[in-house]
Amino acid sequence: MIDILLAEDQGMVRQGLKMMIETDTDIRVLKEAKNGKEAVDFCETHHFDMVILDIRMPIMDGLTAAREIHRLWPDRKILMLTTFNDDDYALEALRAGASGYMLKDAEADELIRSIRSCLAGGVSLQDHVAAKVLPRLLNQAPVKEEVDPSLTPREVEIIVRVGNGRNNQEVASELCLSVGTVKNHISVILDKLALRDRTQLAIYAIRHHLV
Repeated sequence: MIDILLAEDQGMVRQGLKMMIETDTDIRVLKEAKNGKEAVDFCETHHFDMVILDIRMPIMDGLTAAREIHRLWPDRKILMLTTFNDDDYALEALRAGASGYMLKDAEADELIRSIRSCLAGGVSLQDHVAAKVLPRLLNQAPVKEEVDPSLTPREVEIIVRVGNGRNNQEVASELCLSVGTVKNHISVILDKLALRDRTQLAIYAIRHHLV
């Protein structure tokens, strides 16, 4: 069973999202929070596979909560769910440690696919969000910045696939490796590049023109 913490300040919206998420019988909303502070507090007392955060909430907003949760529990997946199709918010969410950024008008199956993709180690952005965010990441890229020379050809192959949004199973299948081997490679890569997580690794791939 996949356990979710859902943080949304509007009760009716929260219940609607809960119903959408739980159309997948393997996923349950274990706890509901009305603001970012409640979400952080729940993370101290419960284990969640994923935290789904609205961006604009009272007391503590979703971006602040994401930063705090990612700092304290870096292995906990975070998905931002919002009404704002705004590239600034999406970029900030990725920098805060989120693995995905979805809009609340997403269909239930799209939301569930995003949840599962993030949990599998991917980065999930809706197409129209990605279309606004990726050009900005590319524009931020130093033109002649070289890929770290300590990376092996195999590690570069893995970075390329992470940058293209592949999860561990997909990377393993494409490169004829075990999922465990892929996980080990990614841990080594993150250590070499002094990166925090897969989201930062995907951004590294974009900034170094690997994708």
